[in-house]
Amino acid sequence: MKLLLTILMDRRILWMLLIVNAIGTMYGYYWYKSQLEITPLIFIPFVPDSPTASLFFVFVLIAFIQNKNSPIFEAFACVTLVKYGIWAVVMNILTLNVTGVLPWQGYMLIASHGAMALQAVLYAPFYQLKIKHVLAAAVWTFHNDVIDYVFMQYPKYPGLELYVREIGYFTFWLSIISVGIAYYAARRNRDTIHIQ
Repeated sequence: MKLLLTILMDRRILWMLLIVNAIGTMYGYYWYKSQLEITPLIFIPFVPDSPTASLFFVFVLIAFIQNKNSPIFEAFACVTLVKYGIWAVVMNILTLNVTGVLPWQGYMLIASHGAMALQAVLYAPFYQLKIKHVLAAAVWTFHNDVIDYVFMQYPKYPGLELYVREIGYFTFWLSIISVGIAYYAARRNRDTIHIQ
């Protein structure tokens, strides 16, 4: 475990992850381009879920590289990377199950979003988030669910429109689990690892 933690905080690994996450964030916003073009201005900050999650982690990595912590970004990144990482994996598998077809981009999204959730959990021992930061991330996350499934601004996956209520219900519980993971990290890390 100690070896893994040392590897994770190696500056070369941090820089590599920063570059990968920055590129993934830019691609993610591009992926949402067509949806954002028809999205009312007031909802735009809440529509591109996954790229915003990886953007939060970009700020976490920048802080780590500087031997610092950014607890508010750690909380937002932890909650949203786990939530939208798992969400996108499930939605792409569901798309394959419902339509019988998944383009290569879908498999790429499964791999990249699975990695998003994994990196959030792997770096949890280094977070210095507090309960107040987790609460702020929870408000953002549940508000985002309302925007997605009350105002119907959820990410569009062709073939899944008939299951929007079930997807909304799944997403709500995924939000609860993701907030719970961040809460656990906040409680567990109070007296453990600090970035020096």
